[in-house]
Amino acid sequence: MNTKLHAVTDTGGRPIRLFITAGQVSDYTGAMALLGDLPDAEWLLGDRGYDADWFREALIERGTRPCIPGRKSRKKTVRYDKRRYRRRNRIERMFGRLKDWRRVSTRYDRCPKVFLSAIALAATVIFWL
Repeated sequence: MNTKLHAVTDTGGRPIRLFITAGQVSDYTGAMALLGDLPDAEWLLGDRGYDADWFREALIERGTRPCIPGRKSRKKTVRYDKRRYRRRNRIERMFGRLKDWRRVSTRYDRCPKVFLSAIALAATVIFWL
């Protein structure tokens, strides 16, 4: 029973939007689900798992510039701002803060709705601290 948590954060690394998928599902599913709820932003920093041409084009249409490194298997290399991409550690720190909550890190809940509720509670506290 694996799950993936897809999150959108602000510039300070505070969680804004959360979406959960099954562990075997592609990251593109999470990207598609969160695309409509993305706040207006100048840049979007994303992991290699979100490297898709359709996702990049959708971001550009919204007026957001993608900073997503290309997958290793990509035939045509994609340019991205490496200095800006280093700021992605704020997002990783947010995931680390979520895992400080024992209920989230060990996944006590079998039901995905209850698990997402526990994540939302932890994210709310993280947002205000």
